Amino acid sequence: MAEIRSPLPGTFYRKPAPDQPAFKEDGDTVAVGDVIGLVEVMKTFTEVKSEIAGTITKFVADNEEPVTAGMVLAEVAS
Repeated sequence: MAEIRSPLPGTFYRKPAPDQPAFKEDGDTVAVGDVIGLVEVMKTFTEVKSEIAGTITKFVADNEEPVTAGMVLAEVAS
């Protein structure tokens, strides 16, 4: 089991905007470079990209949850 971790502290968002669908859901396949969410710090949004390919088994972090640098956001099975 591999993990996708937050690159920095902030607020994790699974959607690009409140009225849009999530970037990825549990069970979705993910490729290297796919965006799985955003981390917002002081109105600056940083894309969280997968560095591994596989299937997202589950998101550990919820939408709009405060996260710390290195915190697990999602688990991926290859």
